[in-house]
Amino acid sequence: MKMIVGLGNIGSKYAQTRHNVGFMIVDEIAAKLGVDFKASKFEAEVASAFVNGEKVLLVKPSTYMNDSGRAVGPLMTYYQVDPADLLVVHDDLDLPLGKVRLKQKGSAGGHNGIKSILSHVGDPKFKRVKVGIDHPNKMSVVDYVLGKFTPAQQPLFNDAKITAVAAIEAWLANDDFAAVMNQYN
Repeated sequence: MKMIVGLGNIGSKYAQTRHNVGFMIVDEIAAKLGVDFKASKFEAEVASAFVNGEKVLLVKPSTYMNDSGRAVGPLMTYYQVDPADLLVVHDDLDLPLGKVRLKQKGSAGGHNGIKSILSHVGDPKFKRVKVGIDHPNKMSVVDYVLGKFTPAQQPLFNDAKITAVAAIEAWLANDDFAAVMNQYN
């Protein structure tokens, strides 16, 4: 079983913001798989599908970004998901807008949602799809990540979303994340 977690903040106030790119990407995957999210007892919205005979859980924590691990950890325990079968999709301020970077493991890199998942999962060996949102120039980081893409930025994000979804689909199809990293990084 694989678990794909998109990070973001719940509520219409945060919809389509830079910090919600994880939600937007798992929403796209759910749409392609023809599945809908439903509230779960684990403080998350969950959708499930079978891809190549393997169950795949799509997860959007409802705990807000900085406490994402509170939903992810118990879900992994309940469904007995190994950290190697967890993939987390999130925004990254340190990557240029539109750049997608895949990683097999690592530190939080300053991302509070990843810090929370690390503290609840206890193992840094989970996969990540990082989507660049760029760093703000003359704006606070909080205002920037909670803001929406400008009309000039939107096409770059749309391209990144297509790339991220294709990379995730490639991983689901062949289960060789190293090969997917070589293709998409």
